[in-house]
Amino acid sequence: MTPTELGLPHRPPFLFVDIVLECIQGQRAWGQKTFAPNDPVFAGHFPGNALVPGVLLTEALAQVAGIAIGRPNELYFLTAIRTMKFLRPVRPGELIDLRVDQTNALDTFHHFDVSARVGDEIAAQGQLVLVRVVGG
Repeated sequence: MTPTELGLPHRPPFLFVDIVLECIQGQRAWGQKTFAPNDPVFAGHFPGNALVPGVLLTEALAQVAGIAIGRPNELYFLTAIRTMKFLRPVRPGELIDLRVDQTNALDTFHHFDVSARVGDEIAAQGQLVLVRVVGG
């Protein structure tokens, strides 16, 4: 399914999930993203040696986490990056698997273990926290 069909409010150019392959609401989700080589961000992010910025990988994981929460009529914001490690550079055109597992939910806060992989290699991993925006 597409992220917007699952209630993600983001739209291009700030939509960083192409497809959702699995979503078990309140538990986990798995999405994929491929950044196009002609995306304008790469003109300035190491010209001639383009890399997907870590902040965009983190945002993509946060978007998949929002999908995993599974409440499409509510608004969630990334409120904390507990940890995030970047273990492998990601290049434009590479297929990125984005996986999130909810580890805890308390009141309006949702905690996730997250990872981004390219093939069998972990590109990024960490823990993120999303919070429901009351009245949003």
